[in-house]
Amino acid sequence: MTSLAHHLSSIVGDIFAAQNLPAELGTVRISDRPDLAQFQCNGAMAAAKIVGKPPREIAEHITAALLDNPHIAAASIAGPGFININLTDAVIQDHLTLQTQNANFGVPKAAKQDTIVLDYGGPNVAKAMHVGHLRSSIIGESLRRFYLFAGYKTLGDVHLGDWGLPMGQLISALEIQHPDWPYFKEQDSYPSESPVTIDDLAALYPLASAACKEDETRLAAAREATAKLQDGHKGYRALWRHFVNVSIADIKENFENLDVHFDLWLGESDAHDTIAPMVKDLQDRNIGIESEGAIVIPVAKNSDNKEMPPLILLKSDGAVMYGTTDLATIKDRMDDYNPAKIIYVVDQRQALHFEQVFRAARKGEITPESTDLIHAGFGTMNGTDGKPFKTRAGGIMKLEDLIAMGVEKATTRLNEASLAQDMSETERADIANKVAIAAIKFADLQNNRISDYIFDLDRMTAFEGKTGPYLLYQVVRIKSLLAKATDKGLHAGKLELTDIDRPLALLIGEFPDHFATALHNHTPHVLCDYAYKLAQTFSSFYGNCHILTEENEALRASRLQLCTLTADLLQVILDLLGIAIPERM
Repeated sequence: MTSLAHHLSSIVGDIFAAQNLPAELGTVRISDRPDLAQFQCNGAMAAAKIVGKPPREIAEHITAALLDNPHIAAASIAGPGFININLTDAVIQDHLTLQTQNANFGVPKAAKQDTIVLDYGGPNVAKAMHVGHLRSSIIGESLRRFYLFAGYKTLGDVHLGDWGLPMGQLISALEIQHPDWPYFKEQDSYPSESPVTIDDLAALYPLASAACKEDETRLAAAREATAKLQDGHKGYRALWRHFVNVSIADIKENFENLDVHFDLWLGESDAHDTIAPMVKDLQDRNIGIESEGAIVIPVAKNSDNKEMPPLILLKSDGAVMYGTTDLATIKDRMDDYNPAKIIYVVDQRQALHFEQVFRAARKGEITPESTDLIHAGFGTMNGTDGKPFKTRAGGIMKLEDLIAMGVEKATTRLNEASLAQDMSETERADIANKVAIAAIKFADLQNNRISDYIFDLDRMTAFEGKTGPYLLYQVVRIKSLLAKATDKGLHAGKLELTDIDRPLALLIGEFPDHFATALHNHTPHVLCDYAYKLAQTFSSFYGNCHILTEENEALRASRLQLCTLTADLLQVILDLLGIAIPERM
């Protein structure tokens, strides 16, 4: 099961092949001029170069053959050789019927259930989550849902920042403040209750970090604590485990609010034991070499048009780098899951880092060529001043505070629109939360992920325009209409298209193509654009025809079916974007 355009491409491709021309020249796409035709094929232009004939002459043979096909309602030539095509209503109706009987609305399941590992979120232990984690989490969750929908096995990994000097800074600071704590002595057991909360750690870390920058003695103590932690000091490990546990509890609460999910709760620490043998193996094979006292992997290629620094495995003092940990994590993922793809949803500013790591993984034969290593980078979220988003005081806003702002604004919007007025406080609060999360997520995802965007809470929470709340409202409105139909004993039936219905039916038939593009390019904005166009097209359809009051029973049943299909498809798309829909407003 595929799209209408794909179905038509098969028909036109066969005609090109019958003319001894490549079948791929028959590729059909949605027409740029829907007022002239439903679909268009530009293959005659390329065919003309192959056979040395005028493109219109080739197009005439193609259109003649098309007009003999019972699936084709019209075929004509425009300009120098563009082929315009319309399908019969019967074909459109039958295709939509089959598409909607398909569990995935016509999207074919992957032939092989490969494993896809997605690395997103990336919060740090001992630090409150902030707006900087928003894009990675939202985009990563959406891509995870895309791959699941397409039939792959997915593993979402949060990849916690839980290792390295920041942990040593905290441990050494607490040792100064509380030298009597048992964690600073080697003993057989340690308290099961954490002596610190996430708020304690969030307040302590900037102080400890600043002290290390100002005082060499404090920095030396932090480095010593880091080394002891990584070497297995029992007390430090027990205290560090408390850091991780209280942090994860806070992190999970934030992710639950965003409806973001992970299969793996691993961190940088989980790759620690892999590093030493991996580095030794790379050195033994002369892939990791000595350079100015450090161990590096040269990753530059002759084809590079800019400098490509080597990946540093070990600094001259023996310390590991982020690249070392990332490389070891790739090795662990290959050993444990043998994925077909590993996708990193990380800030675009880390592009050079990932290029170095990916090249090192290939050169060191840690990943085979058959495994795709992908950096799905993204731009920054900026305030209305065009600068990276900050609090009014100029600090980095906590993620939970941002969500709270969204809920407050959503509540105001519901009041302004006189929505959810007759509901309990509990249901009303749930709707406000859904509206807020829809606003925040859609505002992010509707942008090409590489682009920066402006976070404007007033604009993104509006119930009109290209916003998450607008789409929620449209779905709820359609569901309300269908509920009224049921109350009146009216039911959906076989599609019978008219000029009013046809644009909406054709648009529904496009879904598999839009999804395929979004999946292939890891671009959720493609589905955002399609969902908005679908909602707008439905709104025009709704405004231009009778539905519940239509006297023609067959036409009324057909239009109720179109309403059902639109609501169902919008719900599928919003779920792929990680957006939950309230039952009513």
